[in-house]
This record gives sequence, C-alpha cells and structure tokens, in this order.
Amino acid sequence: MNSSRKLFQRGVILLVVAWLTLFVFLPNLMIIGTSFLTRDNDSLVRMVFSLDNYRRLLDPLYADVLLHSLNMALIATLCCLLIGYPFAFILARLPARVRPLLLFLLIVPFWTNSLIRVYGLKIFLSTRGYLNEWLMALGLTDTPLRIMYTPQAVILGLIYILLPFMVMPLYASIEKLDKAYLEAARDLGAGKVQTFVRIILPLTMPGIIAGSLLVMLPAMGLFYIADLMGGAKNLLIGNVIKSQFLNIRDWPFGAATSICLTLLMGLMLLVYYKVAKALNKKGELE
Repeated sequence: MNSSRKLFQRGVILLVVAWLTLFVFLPNLMIIGTSFLTRDNDSLVRMVFSLDNYRRLLDPLYADVLLHSLNMALIATLCCLLIGYPFAFILARLPARVRPLLLFLLIVPFWTNSLIRVYGLKIFLSTRGYLNEWLMALGLTDTPLRIMYTPQAVILGLIYILLPFMVMPLYASIEKLDKAYLEAARDLGAGKVQTFVRIILPLTMPGIIAGSLLVMLPAMGLFYIADLMGGAKNLLIGNVIKSQFLNIRDWPFGAATSICLTLLMGLMLLVYYKVAKALNKKGELE
C-alpha cells in the first residue's frame, strides 16, 4: 500500500510539474526572450538581440501611461477598501446561519463572465441608461449626467469587478479576530474608535494588504474595462500591451512592457511578504 501511495504521489507531482512547465514556465520564458528581440514587419520578430524595447519604456508617453495606471489602480483599491472593510466587518458579525447566504451572493457574480457584467454596467451608466432615467424621474437632474468615457467610469468599473477580491481576505481576517482582545479593551476603558485603531486594525492588517494586492495588481491590466468605460483617453498599462500585440504587431515591445508589469507586481508581492512577516513577528513578541 505504501509503495502504491508513493507512486501515486510522485505521479501527481510529476503531472503538476509538467503542466506548470508547459503552460506557465515555457510561455513566460518565450515572453522574456521575445522582449530582447527586434520587431520585423514580415515575420513579427527578428532574431536580433536588442535592449531598445526596454529603453522605449523610459519614453515620457509610456511613463505617463504607467503612472496613470498606478493612480487609477490606487484609487480603485482605496475605494474597494473603504467599501469592503465595513461590509466584511458586518458580515463577520452576523449570525452564522446568515453568513453563508451573503457569501454566496458575493460569489454569484463570478459565475458570469466579467466582460458581460461590464457591458451591463455600461448600459446602466450611459446617458440613456437606467441611472439617468431614475435621476431625471426623481427630479434630481434636468439633463442626463455624462458618466461614461471618464476616469470616474473606469474606476467604477474596476470597483464593480474587483470588490469581491477585497471583501474575501478582509472577511477571513476579521472572522479570526479573538473576541477576548475586544473584551479586554472594553474592560480597560477603551472606546470604540480606540479599540478599532489599536486592536482591530493591526490584527486585520494582513487581510487589508492581501485584499489591496488582489485588487491593485489586476486593476492595472484589465484593459477591456478601460476600453469600454473610459475610451481612448483613459488607458491602462494593459491597453498598451494589448495594442502592441494585437494592433501594432510589435511583439518585442509588448513583451518588454508585460515583463516590466510582471516585475512591478512581483515587487508588490515582495513588499506584502516582508510586511506580513514583520506583522507576524510583532504579534509573536506581543
């Protein structure tokens, strides 16, 4: 039995390693290699080593797009945190029989393609959409509000798609809170604000950081939200990568841009790891 189990375990490990090698490692290796090659109009890529693709990223045009992407992603992350933290806190404090239903309702949107949901949001926010019809029917405005094709519309789209990714880590952290800490703070005379700042916020910081990363990292690459909600003036770095590969057909530069975005995401994950490690060490010392 032991030999059969070991054989099965090795077979599963070998299958997983083969899958990751074929569909993760090799494609990323090809992207890295392509980023150092030269564009060719006939065959897309010419086997000539060059660093020009990375030098082009220093162009102010692409630097502005990157900064704009970071700005939009940060705003969307902050909004998701401000909305998601109270929601997760209330959800974690509800009776156990109600929580599964609300968590189910939170996950249900994932059953529908995000592109279809963005189209639905676009229809809702358009000048002839339901939102403007309701506002005009209630007498709150005389003319339709222009929401679409603005930076605010892109941020709304990002929040709409990514909010569950913020709520789930926050809910997991808040649910694990030891009520003894809260009772001790109450017994020592701490108010609600002081208890939140000194006890709840530090203990849920890993969930805040994890949720922020889960929102911020994809927010810079969701090009279809910027295309549908923001128009040509509100590009994300994902739009640049998509255009280079599909429209301009400059695969080396598109590969170099995607590598830089991957490195930026890796740097953020490293920061998360260091911060989480420091918080855990601080918690053990206390």
